Amino acid sequence: MRPGGVTIHGLDGIPEVVPGDDLAGFILEAADRGEVGLRDGDVVVVTHKVVAKAEGRIVDLRSIEPSAVASQFASEWSKDARQVDLVLREARRIVRMTRGILIAETRHGFVCANAGVDASNVPGEGMVCLLPEDPDRSAQQLREEIARRRNVDVAVVVSDTFGRPWRLGLVNVAIGVAGMDPIADYRGETDPSGYTLAITRMAVADELAGAAELVMGKVDKRPVAIVRGYEYRPAREGGSSGRDLLMDPAMDLFR
Repeated sequence: MRPGGVTIHGLDGIPEVVPGDDLAGFILEAADRGEVGLRDGDVVVVTHKVVAKAEGRIVDLRSIEPSAVASQFASEWSKDARQVDLVLREARRIVRMTRGILIAETRHGFVCANAGVDASNVPGEGMVCLLPEDPDRSAQQLREEIARRRNVDVAVVVSDTFGRPWRLGLVNVAIGVAGMDPIADYRGETDPSGYTLAITRMAVADELAGAAELVMGKVDKRPVAIVRGYEYRPAREGGSSGRDLLMDPAMDLFR
């Protein structure tokens, strides 16, 4: 962290995003309009929803013919069978499917509710949004486009809202990362008491996503925030990504 701390700027005025829109252009225009601009070292946090919309990851539930499994579960718990079926299609693995709750592992490796299938903030009856196909690629493309147009070196974090086992409330986490190491690794360093840290790795990309949500909100139509003043570590040689935050199944005690 640089002297003076960290500031977070929510960007207003980004219009409703539809497939094919120039999301990088929307972000730059909003940053200029709000007199925030973009500087080297900024972190641009973008909700996965606007990324997915721009990439055409929208599904009309009228096109879905639900399976027998989806229909039975939906009937038992007053759910939309078409949306349940879409969740099952998007899932690599079902973690829990009980009491009307569907926790799934997505093809990306994320464990979350409904495999990321979401109807919130999606205009149109029966329209739902899927996760971006490759959130890291989406983050990298935004980063490259911002650099090309403004000649600034920023990091980009694509965020989504996840629940947490054993904790109430939702938090924003990073599902796509470009331009920074998403983990601050303190292993081998010595704390002020002389203790050598052995396992401490901080998920700083998740922390940045969570901090950005404080100004983005869920109903404020503010899907992008600029975090300024946090001195992140650059991406490691060979590349860093949101996948670095996924737990290795061999180390997962709760699988």
